[in-house]
Amino acid sequence: MPPGTPRPVDNLDDDDYPAYTMGRAAEMLGTTPAFLRALGEHRLITPLRSQGGHRRYSRYQLRIAARARELVDQGTPIEAACRIIILEDQLEEAQRINERLRAESRQTQSKSSA
Repeated sequence: MPPGTPRPVDNLDDDDYPAYTMGRAAEMLGTTPAFLRALGEHRLITPLRSQGGHRRYSRYQLRIAARARELVDQGTPIEAACRIIILEDQLEEAQRINERLRAESRQTQSKSSA
């Protein structure tokens, strides 16, 4: 293998590696390929494409799709479910950034008071 090329086993631990075909992903989620296509149309997940043009999903994308499925199963329209998940993700990211900035601020304050 050329230097810098990930070993195949490294991909097993990679949440972003597009390991699952649409059929397998739908089977794992207990849904239909049409549901996965709809999630793509609403820009919740964007599967990678194989060289042959087939959709491939990562474990991370399957977790997002599973959350969407939960909301839809509870009666939430798919458009709303996708928007809810996007907003939840944005909120989580904002909270991470806020916590990092607070930690940096505490470090700066402790250095200046020392």
